[in-house]
Amino acid sequence: MEQAYLYLVLSGALTILLWTPYILARVFVWGLPTFLHNYPENYPAQEPEPPLWAQRAQRAHLNMVETMPAFIAVVVGAGFIADASAYATIGALAQVFFFARIAHAVVYTLAIPGLRTPVYLVSWAAVLGIAAQAI
Repeated sequence: MEQAYLYLVLSGALTILLWTPYILARVFVWGLPTFLHNYPENYPAQEPEPPLWAQRAQRAHLNMVETMPAFIAVVVGAGFIADASAYATIGALAQVFFFARIAHAVVYTLAIPGLRTPVYLVSWAAVLGIAAQAI
């Protein structure tokens, strides 16, 4: 289970780091003084438009935030109820989840056609696989 827990921690760190690109884009679009003073004038009615890549990066981050509770639940639950013989498989699936989520963020942010959904489904298959190993 150590490998699964390692990738759980790395996935948590990835969730935090995925926030960075669109926040940096906001700094550049709004300007540092406006950003540091919270919001631009007339926000949110007249929010400066961020670049499309930054909007996609924000959606990739939010998608990760939505996915993490299920991943956390299955990894922690598997640690309690899975047989020790399943630990290697669970660790490998946690690794698949992590790298699929990195790929998802890159594919989503760069708008690479045809890959976003398949990469996302790989990450969800890993979550379901961990749950199946625990049961």
